[in-house]
Amino acid sequence: MTSKKLWEILVPKYSNEGAEYTLQHHQEWDEYVRNLAGGITILKKAKGQWLNPDNQLLQDEMLPVRVYCDEHGIDQIINKTIEHYQQEAVLAYEISSNVKLIHKK
Repeated sequence: MTSKKLWEILVPKYSNEGAEYTLQHHQEWDEYVRNLAGGITILKKAKGQWLNPDNQLLQDEMLPVRVYCDEHGIDQIINKTIEHYQQEAVLAYEISSNVKLIHKK
Protein backbone atom coordinates (compact mmCIF):
# COMPACT_ATOMS: atom_id res chain seq x y z
CA MET A 1 0.00 0.00 0.00
CA THR A 2 1.38 3.41 -0.91
CA SER A 3 1.15 6.23 1.58
CA LYS A 4 -1.01 9.27 1.10
CA LYS A 5 0.48 12.73 0.92
CA LEU A 6 -0.88 16.25 0.65
CA TRP A 7 -0.50 17.55 -2.92
CA GLU A 8 -1.27 20.83 -4.62
CA ILE A 9 -2.17 21.00 -8.30
CA LEU A 10 -2.59 24.16 -10.36
CA VAL A 11 -5.83 24.21 -12.36
CA PRO A 12 -6.14 26.78 -15.17
CA LYS A 13 -8.86 29.41 -15.01
CA TYR A 14 -8.71 30.10 -18.77
CA SER A 15 -8.29 27.98 -21.88
CA ASN A 16 -5.21 28.30 -24.07
CA GLU A 17 -7.38 30.49 -26.33
CA GLY A 18 -8.19 32.87 -23.45
CA ALA A 19 -11.80 31.78 -22.79
CA GLU A 20 -12.72 31.50 -19.12
CA TYR A 21 -13.79 28.00 -18.13
CA THR A 22 -17.36 27.81 -16.91
CA LEU A 23 -18.24 26.98 -13.33
CA GLN A 24 -19.83 23.75 -14.61
CA HIS A 25 -16.56 22.79 -16.34
CA HIS A 26 -14.66 23.26 -13.07
CA GLN A 27 -17.35 21.41 -11.11
CA GLU A 28 -17.02 18.36 -13.40
CA TRP A 29 -13.29 18.23 -12.61
CA ASP A 30 -13.99 18.82 -8.90
CA GLU A 31 -16.38 15.86 -8.83
CA TYR A 32 -13.85 13.56 -10.51
CA VAL A 33 -11.14 14.50 -8.00
CA ARG A 34 -13.49 14.27 -4.99
CA ASN A 35 -14.58 10.79 -6.08
CA LEU A 36 -10.96 9.69 -6.51
CA ALA A 37 -9.41 11.28 -3.41
CA GLY A 38 -12.38 11.80 -1.10
CA GLY A 39 -12.11 15.60 -0.96
CA ILE A 40 -10.47 18.77 -2.25
CA THR A 41 -9.54 22.20 -0.94
CA ILE A 42 -9.77 24.99 -3.53
CA LEU A 43 -7.66 28.05 -2.76
CA LYS A 44 -7.86 31.63 -4.08
CA LYS A 45 -6.58 32.23 -7.59
CA ALA A 46 -2.90 32.66 -8.28
CA LYS A 47 -1.08 34.28 -11.21
CA GLY A 48 1.66 32.35 -12.93
CA GLN A 49 4.29 33.02 -15.57
CA TRP A 50 6.54 30.44 -17.21
CA LEU A 51 8.54 29.82 -20.35
CA ASN A 52 7.40 27.04 -22.66
CA PRO A 53 9.92 24.82 -24.52
CA ASP A 54 10.03 27.46 -27.32
CA ASN A 55 11.08 30.08 -24.72
CA GLN A 56 7.74 31.89 -25.14
CA LEU A 57 6.44 33.64 -22.00
CA LEU A 58 3.04 32.31 -20.95
CA GLN A 59 0.83 33.84 -18.26
CA ASP A 60 -2.25 32.40 -16.66
CA GLU A 61 -4.52 32.65 -13.67
CA MET A 62 -4.73 29.35 -11.85
CA LEU A 63 -6.68 27.82 -9.02
CA PRO A 64 -4.45 25.99 -6.54
CA VAL A 65 -6.24 22.85 -5.35
CA ARG A 66 -5.05 20.67 -2.48
CA VAL A 67 -5.66 16.94 -2.51
CA TYR A 68 -4.80 14.19 -0.03
CA CYS A 69 -3.98 11.05 -2.00
CA ASP A 70 -1.22 8.63 -2.95
CA GLU A 71 1.17 9.14 -5.86
CA HIS A 72 -0.90 6.97 -8.21
CA GLY A 73 -3.93 9.14 -7.41
CA ILE A 74 -2.14 12.42 -8.17
CA ASP A 75 -0.89 10.93 -11.45
CA GLN A 76 -4.50 10.15 -12.39
CA ILE A 77 -5.55 13.69 -11.41
CA ILE A 78 -2.73 15.22 -13.47
CA ASN A 79 -3.74 13.19 -16.53
CA LYS A 80 -7.41 14.11 -16.07
CA THR A 81 -6.45 17.79 -15.71
CA ILE A 82 -4.40 17.74 -18.93
CA GLU A 83 -7.30 16.11 -20.78
CA HIS A 84 -10.18 18.08 -19.20
CA TYR A 85 -8.53 21.48 -19.57
CA GLN A 86 -6.64 20.65 -22.80
CA GLN A 87 -3.30 21.74 -21.33
CA GLU A 88 0.23 21.28 -22.64
CA ALA A 89 1.50 20.67 -19.10
CA VAL A 90 0.17 20.62 -15.54
CA LEU A 91 2.14 21.29 -12.37
CA ALA A 92 1.49 19.38 -9.16
CA TYR A 93 3.76 19.13 -6.16
CA GLU A 94 3.88 17.44 -2.80
CA ILE A 95 3.21 19.78 0.09
CA SER A 96 3.77 17.30 2.89
CA SER A 97 4.03 13.62 3.70
CA ASN A 98 3.52 14.45 7.38
CA VAL A 99 -0.27 14.77 7.37
CA LYS A 100 -2.69 13.86 10.14
CA LEU A 101 -6.28 13.10 9.28
CA ILE A 102 -8.19 12.28 12.44
CA HIS A 103 -11.85 11.28 12.44
CA LYS A 104 -14.19 11.86 15.36
CA LYS A 105 -14.56 8.73 17.49
